[in-house]
This record gives sequence, structure tokens and C-alpha cells, in this order.
Amino acid sequence: MPVHGGKLAARALKQAGVECIFTLSGGHIMPIYDGCIDEGIKIVDVRHEQAAVHAADSWARCNPGKIGVAAITAGPGVTDGVTGVANAWRANSPILVFGGQGPFSNLHRGSLQEMDHVGVMKPITKWADACYDTKRIPEYIELAIRHAVSGVPGPAFLEIPMDVFMSPAEWEQAPIPRIRTAPPRLSPDRAEVRLAIELLRESRKPMLMAGTSVKWSLASDAMNAFLDETHMPAYTNGMGRGTIPPSSPQYLNRSRREAMKQIDLILLAGSLLDFRLAFGRTIPKGAKIIQLDMDATLIGTNRGADVGLVGNLGCSFELLLEEMKNSGTRLDYSAWRDELRKIELAAEQKVEAALSSNEVPVDPQRLCREIRDWLATLGDTIVIGDGGDIVATAAKIIPVPHEGAWMDPGPLGTLGVGMPFALAAQLAHPGKRVVIIYGDGSFGLNGFEYDTAVRFNLPIIGIVGNDGAWGQMMRPQGAVYGWDRLAGTLLNYTRYDKVVEALGGYGEHCTRPDEIRPALERAAASGKPACVNVVIRQDREYKGGVYV
Repeated sequence: MPVHGGKLAARALKQAGVECIFTLSGGHIMPIYDGCIDEGIKIVDVRHEQAAVHAADSWARCNPGKIGVAAITAGPGVTDGVTGVANAWRANSPILVFGGQGPFSNLHRGSLQEMDHVGVMKPITKWADACYDTKRIPEYIELAIRHAVSGVPGPAFLEIPMDVFMSPAEWEQAPIPRIRTAPPRLSPDRAEVRLAIELLRESRKPMLMAGTSVKWSLASDAMNAFLDETHMPAYTNGMGRGTIPPSSPQYLNRSRREAMKQIDLILLAGSLLDFRLAFGRTIPKGAKIIQLDMDATLIGTNRGADVGLVGNLGCSFELLLEEMKNSGTRLDYSAWRDELRKIELAAEQKVEAALSSNEVPVDPQRLCREIRDWLATLGDTIVIGDGGDIVATAAKIIPVPHEGAWMDPGPLGTLGVGMPFALAAQLAHPGKRVVIIYGDGSFGLNGFEYDTAVRFNLPIIGIVGNDGAWGQMMRPQGAVYGWDRLAGTLLNYTRYDKVVEALGGYGEHCTRPDEIRPALERAAASGKPACVNVVIRQDREYKGGVYV
């Protein structure tokens, strides 16, 4: 019995372990919905294609070893999704995005919403192509997923014209290949591992920086075993946050600047020397660099590495421990770690007063402390940062208890990920509390996805730090051009809580610090998607001990 291409696509996705797809309806992609219904794949329809792709990105982050999937229609559907694809590209998220296209029979004749989608997507994907033969759809899906998950993972884009999607084919004509969503574990060269150990023997003040590839390599257990063996002080960035538990004696997060001034070696574990590490400029000139990553082309980016260990980072740490044991090498950096711990404690004491501030409007650090203390009562949670200043502040105050407990856009810095990320996180982990920390600017980008949360009964809680401004842009603008020349950086103190109420959710508005905790508790008790909108201090210039 012949079936249309959407059923072939859905059967292939089912074999790949796909449980849900994120989408915004469009005529070009309707067949895949029909197929997903047959295969029991959940269809989550959102209000903007960017949100669909962000949600697929989040699904991949929440489900290591699986792939996130979005389906978006042709023309503006695909172009709306570009930001989501670019964000996944910079964050190394393995996702598959289906894009619609006008009929293949009318290719290049000017069909509705026809454009060169593949050309648009090629620079921001690991693989982008089009399938023009219905019976080859499963083959192309396997090819796309294989590219997405191999090496350093990332997005793949598959265009299927609507007549190819709708045309019939026999099951026997369209065999579904075996689809692997986890790549093989590749080990580094053992000789390079031995060179790394030689450098470690000579080092007195090393540090480890754990980044995104630790997550995608599923390497946290092996990395922590290495840290526990060596007592090396360690920091995290990107999706490395949470890969070292806060309870680890080796974990530090407030002394990195001081440490970087003194180190004689840095072990980069899946952490690139990009803007987050000043392109390598903050590493002392004489310091040695050992770089671990999943792709050889990443070794030496912006600054040469003395040793490069290429492969799965879990394999790299396992080999380091094995070769240390074989050679009788004992490494103990605990004295250096303890020096840095003293700096950590002093830094924590310095901010304690702000964490307890009773000023009105609310001090942003007090808001984050209230969130931290509330989260501690909830058990296992997922926190999503979507904003500028407020997220940077939250990242310093709110601990990440384990891998996957914190998500943010990543190095592209895309605003608007909050609710799309939360949708996928709540669907993937229905038993966990999912919380978004918003800036008021970022809320405006995809805040209408509260409608999606309401329709799918997802009790996500968003907390808006509302300073009536694009604060991260306002301050440098005022400092450079004058505070009387602000343009494009001021907002209203909008009642975002009322917007959420109008969409069917629960809203609270807070203007005093003592109102925050009770509002959070009522929001959680409501059982609805909720928004707690907190008016915080608008930080401009700091003069005489106060902000003016």
C-alpha cells in the first residue's frame, strides 16, 4: 500500500528515537504532521518559527544522545528560523530542521514562498541539502542526523518540496537505514597524552576550564575523576556549567581573574579561546596550553596549543588517568587550589550586603538571592537564563547543582530563548520545575510563547527583572555619549504579568524585596504557566555609594 512522504519521514524519525517535533503550521510541511500522528510523535506547535528551532535546540541539550527536531514552512518560515539555527550552530546543538519548499515540478518558476533555503542555511549548519525523491526521504534523514551528531555536533537542514512530501511511495521502495544519534567515542593519540602528562608534571599552578564539549562528549564523570585525582582548580563556562558539582573541592567560580594572572598551565577541556577568554590574551605568555576538543580544527584557535588531545573528552580524561597510573605519576595541586579558595571566600563576603539589600526598587542581586533560596526548596530544577545584566548577575549567585540544571543561549548571545527552551525542558522533564530568569527586554522577543505553554499545560515560571531598559546597552551608551543622549535603550515598566494573565497564565507584580518569595510560592502553587514581574533598580552611574 503506497504512503506519502510525510509517513516515511515520521517512521524514520521514530527509528531515530524522536519523541516530539516543534513546529509552526504551514501548507508545505503538513504531510509530516500526518505521519507523526501515526508514529505517536508529539507535535508541539508554537507561535514563531524561531521558537520552534530554539525548542529543538533545548530538546537536544536536555536529552544527551538524542536529536532535536523542528519543522518550518517555506520562505518566511525558514527565514524566521534562521536565528534559532545560528544559535544552535554556535552552541553545537545537534538538531534537524525540516524546511518546506514549493513544488519541485515548479522549481525556479516563482512558487509561493519559494527561495534558496539551502543557500541561506549552508553557512550556519553542518549539513544542508534538499531531497527531490519521495522514496529517498528516510535516506536523507539518516544522512542529516549523521552529520548533525558527528564530531563537534551542530544543526542539519533538510528541505523537502511539498509535492515530494505529498507523493506516494511503497514502503518496500523506501527502506529506513539504521539511524545512530550518538557518534562513536574516538580516543586521542596516546603519545600526545604522555606529552600532556609531562607538562602537568612540570606545572605548579595549573587550572582547568570546562566548556561545552564536555557536555556533548558525556565526559563529566571522567573529568571529575581526573580533578579528584589531581586536585586541580577548575572553572566552567558555556554548557560546561554544572559538569563540575558545586560541592567539588576543585570547583571555583569567583577567582578566575586572579587565577589567570598566576597560572603556568591551562587545561582547556572543550572550552575555546573565544571572547569569553579574551581570545587567549589573559593567559600569561609563558603558560603552557593543553587543549582537549572533539575536532582537530579547533585546536590552537586564537593561540597555539602546546599539546592537543583530539577526540571524545571522556576518552581523553580516561587516557590521562590511565597513563598517569602506568607511569606512576602522582599530581597534587591542592595547595594552589586552597590559595584560590581564600580568594573565593573573600569575594563571597564582599557581595553579601547586596544580597540582603532592602532597597526599593529592588537590588538585582537581592532578586537573584531570593530566587536562589526559593530554588533550594524545590529539589531538582532547570533554570534558563534569557537576558543581559540580570542573567549575568544570576549566573554568579545561583549555583548549578548538576549538568543540565542551567541553560542559556550560548556564545551567540541570542535573546528570546527563554520560553522556547523552557517548553522543551518541561516536556522532556515533566517532573522537574522549569524556571526562566528574564530581562524585560528579552521577554518581548518570544513572550507570546506563554500561549504555547498554556495550551500544552506546562507550568513554567518566568521571573522578569524589570528595570525599564536594555540595561546592558544603556550604561555604555550613557557613559560614552552622555546620559542626556540615550536613544533606543529605554523601555516602559510594562506589566508583563498582565500579558501572561491575558494569555491564560498566572501573574504577579512585585515592587519590594519582601514581596518576591511569597509571589514565587503562589506562582508555583497556581499550577499554571506563570510570570513574576519584579521592578528592579535601573543601574546608571554609581556615585557616592549610590546609583544615579
